[in-house]
This record gives sequence, structure tokens and C-alpha cells, in this order.
Amino acid sequence: MPDLGTLSVSRLGFGAMGLSNTYGQADDAASIATIHRAIDLGVTLFDTATGYGEGHNERLLGEAIRARRDELVIASKFVHRPNGGGAEVAPVQPRAAVDASLKRLGVERIDLYYLHRVDPLIAIEESIGELGRLVEAGKIGAVGVSEATADGIRRAHATYPLTALQSEYSLWTRDVEVEILPTVRELGIGFVAYSPLGRGFLAGAEVTDPNDRRLIHPRFLPEAVAANSQRRATIEQVAKRVGASVAQVSLAWVLSKNVVPIPGTRHIEHLEANWAANDLVLDAESLVALEAAFPRGATTGARYPSEALKLVPPEPVAA
Repeated sequence: MPDLGTLSVSRLGFGAMGLSNTYGQADDAASIATIHRAIDLGVTLFDTATGYGEGHNERLLGEAIRARRDELVIASKFVHRPNGGGAEVAPVQPRAAVDASLKRLGVERIDLYYLHRVDPLIAIEESIGELGRLVEAGKIGAVGVSEATADGIRRAHATYPLTALQSEYSLWTRDVEVEILPTVRELGIGFVAYSPLGRGFLAGAEVTDPNDRRLIHPRFLPEAVAANSQRRATIEQVAKRVGASVAQVSLAWVLSKNVVPIPGTRHIEHLEANWAANDLVLDAESLVALEAAFPRGATTGARYPSEALKLVPPEPVAA
């Protein structure tokens, strides 16, 4: 098992965001069954956040893991100002966020707690310093940051040792390779990759539910889907050659980078297929072909809508 600081976790974690209607209608009973199956397979890292379903996601995960809590590593995240609110919005303080998360999850301690987005109006040292004090108080086990710049990571880590940095990373989002991955590896910080299947696109998923949030993402506009599907054809070719699914090949590529991906799904059959990527080791020929099809910065469409894009670090110029 890989390590995130002092936390030993499964090679594949589970991202719970999609269990709260983000990608269309979800069913709580089916979601809980999927979480239970994930635990049975060997998944130990479960990732949620205060903003997923406005608390619904934490409550759902808490209910699902209650009987087996001691076997698992539970991670959650908070933002000071939901939805990118400005100075007119009173910031949520870390202690209040953690207390609310503890109550919703129904646990005595959260193993890993992230600053979900860096607030431009609050020094990262202030946010991380308070989270560090919450470790000392026994409310959380470790501190992380999601979507920070290399400079922000260094400043945060100097304030209180970071256990993990969580950012988007997949074949079609490789920008972290320029600055972020080298920084966390230098500092001994673990890397957790969210959306390792490109919000399902790299697994061959099609968006059909009109309430699916992906429909407002530039990469899921028809012209972007058409362009990016040409790149995905290389994944399909590799999958056919190695006898695996496109999702398994996409996950195996992320796993080859020695990071911890946290794919999410509402479906047990998809979960089981994702888990099988643990046993797929891609040969050098396949890795070269995949990276040639998805060079950094070549994906058509921004990874977030314009307003949400303001909340994440600008993509660095590829070296």
C-alpha cells in the first residue's frame, strides 16, 4: 500500500462526490451498496467534502462506513467561502468547518482534512496553521491542500507539514507534471489525483442526464467531445492490445505515476472494473503511445467553466 505521510492507503481510493447528484440523479441506497462493495474489495481511502451536496455527501459516507470506520482513512475538505464568494461573504473558519464535518460524518476524528480551495483573501499560512492546531486538538489526523500553486504548497508546508496535495490529474489534465508533482515529491508530500478518468470521458462515458453538471464544462461541449474523442481512440487501441477496458488503461497510466487516484462511481460494476486496474501494468510502448496522444495542454476545452476556473491555479506553461 502507498503512504500519504503517516497514512497507509489503498493504491486506488474512492472519490464520493458523484454520490450527491453532481453527475445526475443518484440513489442513496445504491450509493451505500457501492461503498460497501468498495470496502470489501480493499479500498481504504474515501474522499468527500463539505461542499458536495451541501453536506449530503458527508452524511451519506458517514452512514455507509459506520460499521467499519476503524478500517478506513476518511478525508474531507472545506472552503472558507462557498462558491467563490468574495469579501462580502463572511469566511467559514476551519474549526467550525471541522466540527460540522465531524457531526455529519458521525466520527470522532477525520483522518485527513484539506483546505479545498485557497482563498485569495486569506493567507494560506493562516488557514493551514489553524488546521494544524486542530490536529493537535485531536479533531483531525493530518492536513492537506487541494489545488494550490507550487509556491502555496511550500508556504503551507512550512507552516504545518502537509500530508497530501490533491489536484486533478489524468491523461487529459497533465499540467501538474510541470511544477506541482516535482514540488510535492521534493517535500515528501503525497499526491492524490482527483478525476483520474477525466470525469468519465477517459472511461468512454457519455453524458445523457440533463441535470449532469458536466454539460456546463467546456470539455463536454459537442465540438470538444469530437476533438478529444480522436485522442481517446489511442486509449481504445491500447486497451484492445492489452485486453483491458479504456477505464482500466486510463487508471493504469495514472497509477504508473506513483500517485493515489480516487475515481468515483455510483455503479458496482464500474467500481469492480476500476479496481482491476490495480493488476494492469502498462508496457513502455503503451505509455509512450498514450502520452503522445495526450501531450500537456493539448486537450480541447478548459477543465472548468469560466467562474470555477478562477478558483484553481492557472495552468503553468509546459516546460
